[in-house]
Amino acid sequence: MSNSYLKTIDNDYYRQRLSGPLIFILLAFAILGTRLFYLQIIEGESYYTKSENNCIRLQRIPPERGLIYDQNGELLVDNRPSFDIEIVPKDARPYENVLPDLSRYLNVPKAELIAKLKKARGSAAYRPVILKRDVSRDVLAQIEVNRYDLPGVQVQVIPRRHYVQRTAVHLVGYLGEISGTELRKKGLKEYRQGDYIGKYGVEKEFENYLRGKPGGRQVEVDVNGRVLKVNVTEKPSPGHNVYLTIDAELQKKAESLLEGQSGAIVAIDPNTGMILSFVSKPDYDPNIFVDGMSHDQWNKLVNDYQKPLHNKVLQGEYPPGSIYKIVTAIAGLEEKIVSLNEKIECIGHYRLGNRSYRCWKKYGHGWMNIEDAIGQSCDVYFYQLGLQLGVDRLAKYAKACGLGKKTGSGLELERPGLIPTSKWKLLQTGEVWQKGETLSIAIGQGYNLVTPIQALCLIAAVANGGIMYQPQVIKSIQTVTGKSLFEAQQKAKGRLPASPKTLQILKKGLWEVVNKTGGTAYWHARDKTIEISGKTGTAQVISLKNQEEKEPQDKSRYEDHAWFVAYAPSIDSRIAVAVLVEHGGHGSSAAAPIAKEIIKAYLGREK
Repeated sequence: MSNSYLKTIDNDYYRQRLSGPLIFILLAFAILGTRLFYLQIIEGESYYTKSENNCIRLQRIPPERGLIYDQNGELLVDNRPSFDIEIVPKDARPYENVLPDLSRYLNVPKAELIAKLKKARGSAAYRPVILKRDVSRDVLAQIEVNRYDLPGVQVQVIPRRHYVQRTAVHLVGYLGEISGTELRKKGLKEYRQGDYIGKYGVEKEFENYLRGKPGGRQVEVDVNGRVLKVNVTEKPSPGHNVYLTIDAELQKKAESLLEGQSGAIVAIDPNTGMILSFVSKPDYDPNIFVDGMSHDQWNKLVNDYQKPLHNKVLQGEYPPGSIYKIVTAIAGLEEKIVSLNEKIECIGHYRLGNRSYRCWKKYGHGWMNIEDAIGQSCDVYFYQLGLQLGVDRLAKYAKACGLGKKTGSGLELERPGLIPTSKWKLLQTGEVWQKGETLSIAIGQGYNLVTPIQALCLIAAVANGGIMYQPQVIKSIQTVTGKSLFEAQQKAKGRLPASPKTLQILKKGLWEVVNKTGGTAYWHARDKTIEISGKTGTAQVISLKNQEEKEPQDKSRYEDHAWFVAYAPSIDSRIAVAVLVEHGGHGSSAAAPIAKEIIKAYLGREK
C-alpha cells in the first residue's frame, strides 16, 4: 500500500471518533445560547428591573436599655417607643425630589436636612441618616401616607430613655448622643453615630451593664429602600437592670424639703455605707437631654447662678463651719491637749496679738468643758484648742477623718475638698502660715473646704463607733430574668483616729447639741419620739466686715451657708444625714429642721 492510501484511512478513522463529542458540544452550546437568549432578550427587562431595584441589606436593631430602680424595686427610669425618621442617601437621590416634602412634613428647614446629609458623607452609602428623632404621631401618619413619594425614607422604632420620676437626677444622670471623640475611643466599637450613651451619673458609670447588645436583621428591599422581605433576624440583648441604694420615698421627701433653695441633702445607713437619699438643688429634667432642648433652655441651665447642673453632693466644696469642730475635738482629746474635766472660759471673744476673734455668742458662754463646748459650739473654746494643736496636726486628723480626699463613691467628678497645711500655703502663696489663720481653721473657716458627702461620711463614722465605710449607690445589678450579677457589700476603708473614750465624749457633746438646753439645735432638731444627735455649722461666705458693708439688695447672695450633720437614734443609729443650705443663714434654723424631718420620715416607717 502506498503512503497516501494509509493517510486517507487514518483521517476517516479520527473523523468518525470526533464526530460524536463534537455533536454533543454543539448541542450544549445551542441549549446554552437558547437559554441566554431567553433570559437576556425575552425576560431581560424583567430581570434587569429586579436586579436594579432589589438588594439584600443588614439592618441594626437597637437594644432595650436596662431599667433603674430604687432599693425597694420602685421604677425610676424606663424606656418608651420612639419614632425616628431616617433616610438612606443612596436610595433617595436625587435629593431635590424628596427634601422639599420632607421639610414640610417634619417642620425642619430644608437647609438643616441638607446639612445633616453632608455631615454623613463618608459613611456607608446605605447607612441611614437620622433626620428627626421622636416625631409625633401626626408627623408619623404624614410620612406613612406618603411613603411611596419619599424614596429612601424610613421610620425606625427604637426604645428611648424615659425618666419616669424626676428624682435623684444628679445621681441617676442622663443620656446624650455619642460624640465623634467618644466614637474614636477604644471599647466603643459597637456604637454608631446617632446612638445615645450615658453622659453622667449612674447612666455613665454603669454604661456597660445598662447598654445591652444590638441585634440585626437581613432584609430584601426595593429601589426605594422599602422592605419587601425579612430573611434573618438576630434579636438584640436587653441591658441589665440596676437597683440603687436610695429609698425613693425618702428621696422625694428630702427633695420637697429643699425645694426652692440651693444646696444638698445626703443620707446614709451608717452601718453599711449605703446611700439612702441623694439630693442636689436646684436640679433639672433629664428628659430634655434625650428629647432635645432649645438653645434658650441650654443657656438657662448653664448660666443659672445656682448651677442646676452642678452636683453639690459630690462637687460642692464649702467651708465646713462648726461641723469641723468634731475634728478639732478628736485631735485635742487624742493628743491629750484637753481632757473632759478641763474647763476653758469664754467671754465672747479671744484676743491674739492686736486682733480680737469673736465668738458667735456675743457675751460668751462662761466656763465649759469639751462636751459643753461641742453642744453649744463655743468658738472661743475651739480657738484656744486649735492654737495649741497647730494647723499641721489639725490637718493630719482631718485627713484621717476622710476630709480633703474623695470618699470612693465611684461616681465621676467627685471633688476632694481642701485641708490646708503650712507647707500648702507656702507653695500656693509664698507666705508662711500665721497663728490667726489657725484660729479660723479650728472652727471650720479659712481655707478649709469639704463636700457634703465627706461631711456625711464623718458623722456616719461617729454614729457607728468609728468605722469609716465607703459610700455606695448601687444595691444590685440583675439580668432581665432576675439573675444577680452584682450585690453590694459593705466596705470598711479604715477607722476614725479616735479611741472609744474619745468617741464617748464626742457623742455626748453631739447629743447635747440637740437634747440639752443651750444646745445650738435644741429648738430646731429635738424630737419627743426620736433621740437625735448632731452638729450645726454656719459657714461664712465672706468676712464679717465685708458682709456688713454689702448693699441690702445683695445680701441674700452673701448670706452664710447653713450646715447640719446628724444621726439617729443616738444609740444604735440607723440613719445619718448631712444637710447644706447655700446662703441659708444659720445651721440651727435653716438646716437642722430639714434633717429632723428626714430622720422622722425614715425611722417613722419602722413603727
